[in-house]
Amino acid sequence: MAKRVQVVLSEDILSLGKDGDIIDVAPGYARNFLLPYGKALPVTPAVLKQVEHRRAKQAEHEAALKQEAIDFQTALKTIGRFTVKKQIGEDEVLFGTVTNGDVAEAIEAATQKTLDRRDITVPEIHRTGKYKVQVKLHTEVTAEINLEVVSY
Repeated sequence: MAKRVQVVLSEDILSLGKDGDIIDVAPGYARNFLLPYGKALPVTPAVLKQVEHRRAKQAEHEAALKQEAIDFQTALKTIGRFTVKKQIGEDEVLFGTVTNGDVAEAIEAATQKTLDRRDITVPEIHRTGKYKVQVKLHTEVTAEINLEVVSY
């Protein structure tokens, strides 16, 4: 068996690992593909120091994003209730339904901050009334907001 070579990935490669991972590969794979195309770097003390520095900055950035999400969650709780206006028919039944896009617009109107509608989970809403809606702000932070559906 041929000896394996250690390299540090400089970008995410699906079958090997993520940026900054130290992996063992065949010498020919490293010499002919990974190193010439800039997808990996040979393992040296200087490269390892750069990887650690990059990981520290990434962890700091992730912590800042999480704190921002927690602050926004607190702001959503402070606001309390969001209102969506829809056209209704007989017996207070809506024409159509309340979508996550409607909720995103209501939150944006109240907070001036845009949210991705795919991060909002809305229950089946076909009548006017009060509902609970889940909003995913971060991978670890989820907010539950009160939504009131009213007629025009």
